[in-house]
Amino acid sequence: MADTAQALNTVARNVRAARTRAGLTLDQLSLRAQVSKGALVALEKAQGNPNLATLVRLADTLGLSVSALVQGSGPTRVQVVEAAAVTPLWTGGQGGRAQLMLTIAGPAPVEVWRWLLHPGEEYTSHPHPAGVVETVSVTAGSMVLAVDGVEHPLPAGATATFDADVPHGYRGAGSGPCELLMTVHLPPGPPHPS
Repeated sequence: MADTAQALNTVARNVRAARTRAGLTLDQLSLRAQVSKGALVALEKAQGNPNLATLVRLADTLGLSVSALVQGSGPTRVQVVEAAAVTPLWTGGQGGRAQLMLTIAGPAPVEVWRWLLHPGEEYTSHPHPAGVVETVSVTAGSMVLAVDGVEHPLPAGATATFDADVPHGYRGAGSGPCELLMTVHLPPGPPHPS
């Protein structure tokens, strides 16, 4: 319970700071991110339970990575992240999960995600801003990658990459769980004032 409260406080602080840096009011951010003002107010007060879609929409609108919203202080020279230490940002109905392991900082950040999908379990994503590229590598099991209405079966060992500015989603396939690593390559953004 304390971990959840700490995580909510971190997200609240980071969203408020990013919104302020961007010079946006709550109404403006709500409209641009397509997140209700009530949910945004609750989030900035460290209340509620924002889902992955809400965090992605806010990050996309603010020109940040999702991890910039959910992580605390900056990384050290070597950053080691244990899977057990990372709270899932999405949990499926059959126990699947998506964990944002870390973000590689730089002019064009890269997010590293670990996913588990059970057969038939699905996550659908709204389009990201132009320039966002996703790569998925199936390490065990199989999945179906849907990009702009076209399905692409991916067996274990397969890797696919695509422009993520269209509707897309991931579905577990086959008879057992699917494990995959996903990277999200964010386009270079404008420098943030210090």
